[in-house]
Amino acid sequence: MYILIAILIFGILVAIHEFGHFITAKLCGVRVLEFSIGMGPQLLRKQGKETLYSLRLLPIGGFCAMEEDEASDDPRAFPNQSLPKKLLILVAGAGMNFLLGFLLILFVLSGSQAQTTEITGFMDGCPYQEAGGLQVGDIIVEVDGHRTYVKDDMTMFLDRGQIHDITVERAGQLVTLEDYPMVRLAYEGQMLYGLNLRLTDGVTEQIAYAWHQSVSFVRMVWVSLGDLVSGRYGVSDLSGVVGIVDVMNDVGKQSVNIRAAILNLTYITALITVNLAVMNLLPIPALDGGRIFIMLLLWPIEKIFKRRPDPKYEGYVHAAGLMLLMALMVYVMFNDVMRIVG
Repeated sequence: MYILIAILIFGILVAIHEFGHFITAKLCGVRVLEFSIGMGPQLLRKQGKETLYSLRLLPIGGFCAMEEDEASDDPRAFPNQSLPKKLLILVAGAGMNFLLGFLLILFVLSGSQAQTTEITGFMDGCPYQEAGGLQVGDIIVEVDGHRTYVKDDMTMFLDRGQIHDITVERAGQLVTLEDYPMVRLAYEGQMLYGLNLRLTDGVTEQIAYAWHQSVSFVRMVWVSLGDLVSGRYGVSDLSGVVGIVDVMNDVGKQSVNIRAAILNLTYITALITVNLAVMNLLPIPALDGGRIFIMLLLWPIEKIFKRRPDPKYEGYVHAAGLMLLMALMVYVMFNDVMRIVG
């Protein structure tokens, strides 16, 4: 059941992304030929005034087909729009994914509270409550030069080493603990930092926390990409749709009850949709970020020479990028399957 739910969730996230393109294109006056929920053969279709709305067999996404013929003299065609409009439409998909992630985190918080970075106490045997160390009332605001707003910020950067420069807000003053050793230790069978942290309080703080948690997910993606580029992790460590579906299935089955499963899967979905937003905006051909990058690259050329380079070359670049992405997806999927089978 959880595998089917996970697959359906992926389809919804892609459909939400495409809806962002669709609604923004409509608001900008761009002609949309078809908006589809799902892929594959059509199940239902309804022709609007100018847009075909369709429901397709496979619940694995959707698409927003705009009028994109470069030779079209239709003033409402996408190529004939101003640069700001084009950029807004292309960014809107990722923006919708990020907004969804923010709302999902708010949903998770609606029935609970989240841990902040303010220390209210220490677990028994915690060595960090010492003279010259951390104190009750400290708010951890920076770890190794990285600003921390939520617990995930703090643990993400603490987990990257054993010796840290930690800045805390103490009695209204900033205090830095330089070269401070801090690692996870065993507490009641769990590896933790041994800190009791204050919980969020009130609607305003919950909303602020949801925003900062969404931004934390973005930072998590950027840190992971940096680790991939630096060689800290390899391509074999990547996980794709199959691996994520497997994780979501495990999380669902291991949850203590249905309510916990819903909240846990919602939290993971928030992480995935923000991840999708960030990855889609990377300057990689075939992705929205690649289209934006090439658009910004060609804009000054068009202004200077009063003509646009033949769009077929841009098409070749995106086609090559798509093939490379598909090859990477197949490789990652193979690794996911072998990891699960192993």
